[in-house]
Amino acid sequence: MRPIIGITASKELGKDEYNVELADTEAIVRAGGLPIMLPHIEGQAELEELAEHIDGLFLAGGWDIDPILFGEEPHPGLGVIIPSRDRFELELLEKVMEKNKPVLAICRGAQILNIAAGGDMYQDTPSQLAGNLLQHQQRAPKEHGSHFVEVAEGSLLHRLTDSLKLKVNSRHHQSNRRVSEHYLVSGIASDGVIEAIESKEHGFALGLQWHPENMARAGDAASLRIFEGFVSACREEGDE
Repeated sequence: MRPIIGITASKELGKDEYNVELADTEAIVRAGGLPIMLPHIEGQAELEELAEHIDGLFLAGGWDIDPILFGEEPHPGLGVIIPSRDRFELELLEKVMEKNKPVLAICRGAQILNIAAGGDMYQDTPSQLAGNLLQHQQRAPKEHGSHFVEVAEGSLLHRLTDSLKLKVNSRHHQSNRRVSEHYLVSGIASDGVIEAIESKEHGFALGLQWHPENMARAGDAASLRIFEGFVSACREEGDE
């Protein structure tokens, strides 16, 4: 049986519809998982049942995150927020983490992962982080690796990719700032932007600021191994 992996759905402002990126579902299927889209349901009983049924959680990319969640008011550079998604992801993530089920969190997902554990983030990295920043909203095809990430030796990310330096794509203006003490910073760009975090206390909880699903679609070996490692961890969970 393929492990069941829940993908958090995105929602357009003012529209009553959900969507997921094809690249997300394709990467999970290619790695051996069975993806299902998760709508923004409410109710503790329903969330508990959902957390019980899935073997792993994929926190997908999407719109910005409400800064009230980490004690700030909106910065002028803050983009669109979807409060129902913020609430749903934080509540579901808590239940999934309590069950020690695998989590792979991409872009905004990496920030949700950190906020849920007490960390915070830049609402608009270019205007809030001093220094000469790289281009983190690349003007290139989605699958193009545009800058490098230094990987912490011995980290989960290192073990998955077998690399201490990754070439990654970049499509974000928000990023993690103060990382929770429960997480290790396992990837960082040359300009100091945090690119990867992973739990010190769970078997598999990895947050990546870039989009390996797009690079996996183009055949990038390291990106494929990230998804294969995630799905393998979900399979072990499902076999228990």
